[in-house]
Formats: sequence, C-alpha cells, structure tokens
Amino acid sequence: MTDKIFTKSMDEVSEIITKPMGYGLVTDRILVDGQSINYMYREEPDNKQDSGWRFFAGDEDEEYLDNETNIEIMNVNTIAHYDKSIIPFLEAPYGSAFGKNENGEFEEEELVTED
Repeated sequence: MTDKIFTKSMDEVSEIITKPMGYGLVTDRILVDGQSINYMYREEPDNKQDSGWRFFAGDEDEEYLDNETNIEIMNVNTIAHYDKSIIPFLEAPYGSAFGKNENGEFEEEELVTED
C-alpha cells in the first residue's frame, strides 16, 4: 500500500475510455506533483494486462526513473483523468511515441530504445 497523495481521487475517476486498455506505467511527477503528461510511448506489453503505454512529465532524469517508488502501474483509464489529451493517441501501435510541442499538443516522435 502506498502512502502517496495523488492529485486525483478515485471519486473523480469515471470510465472515459470506451475500449478497455489495461495498465500502463506513469510517474509520480504526474500523479503526485500534478504535472501534465508531456511524453508517452508504447512498447510491446510485458503481460496480458499491460497496455504497453509509459507516461512521463518529461523532466524525469535517469536517477528518478531508476527509483521504482517514483513509478506506479495504473489503469490507463485512470491515467487519462490526469491528462485527457492522451486519449486520441491510445490506440496507436506498439513502437509509437508522442511528445508535446511548444503549443502543448502531442506530436509523433521517434521512439528511442536502448539496445
């Protein structure tokens, strides 16, 4: 059980995604600190419940991301309540990546992977 205080309560969460997506990874910069989702990518899922989506504020450094307590696994529908602008992109194929431009709109980006 977490002692984190999320910026959205479960009372604020309703079904806003019509197709069940499963779970995604999201950082506490979004959930706890209230930052917008500024970068997201979709990779091959780890398991049947995983949507493959990973959501970031965009200012997390490697040290922050290496600390697993800064990342939550959460239903994508719940994550969408933190930033509804992700919804039109959620059915993008695996290997997709999107970042917000200077106008605050998502644009497709090249997914950079570590090999």
